[in-house]
Amino acid sequence: MGSDTPIANSVANVLVVEDDRRFAAVLRRRMEEEHFMVHVAYDGEAALQAVRERYFDVIVLDVLLPGVDGFEVCRHLRKEEQQVPVVMMTALGSVDDRVQGLSLGADDYIVKPFSLRELVARIHAILHRARGPASTFLSAGGLHIDLMARRAWRGQAILELSPREFDVLVLFVKHPGIVLTRQTILAAVWGAGASVSVNIVNQYVAHLRKKIDQPFDCSSLETIHGVGWRLQPLEVAGCLSGSG
Repeated sequence: MGSDTPIANSVANVLVVEDDRRFAAVLRRRMEEEHFMVHVAYDGEAALQAVRERYFDVIVLDVLLPGVDGFEVCRHLRKEEQQVPVVMMTALGSVDDRVQGLSLGADDYIVKPFSLRELVARIHAILHRARGPASTFLSAGGLHIDLMARRAWRGQAILELSPREFDVLVLFVKHPGIVLTRQTILAAVWGAGASVSVNIVNQYVAHLRKKIDQPFDCSSLETIHGVGWRLQPLEVAGCLSGSG
């Protein structure tokens, strides 16, 4: 299982949206060299569905897509209050095109053909800005965390968690309402390339439920069958009065 260590900060989940499958494969390989976890969507509808189902740190979004184009994808994301950073990439290099993408909520814009090294540098810059200085305290779903003291509690009750359980809980509380897959949790908490089975995540989610939910008659961690789990709001989790 490995020693208990704090959450790895270097792992990023990247969604690549590109209809040219050969170029999408090139992008995937290059980003995996950076130890990013990469998911690929080949059209706008698939991209929107992917974002609704799982958490991403950044989206690399082509503009010229079949059906729903990249501009519309970006528009839908911001309308749904998805704040995931977006790097738009396209052969459309006019000022008007760049302005349109940025006005729809894109965080950066890169014109084809471009250097993969430059794209990776832009992604790292966006991740650095997005993560920013971490807040010392987190709260979601009636759960509260002090990152500096590495303590967690529900209501007035301190939660007795192992270091690894604490790190898994932090990941959920940082991303309330977002579906986290087993692979995402494993990479974020154990580190990319960790020599442990993904099934270890199931065990830790079960441990967490015994400590953060069962004593309070809650159902905080919702199972999304075949995908992962998400942290539900307090009113949905149905905790006992006064526990949150």
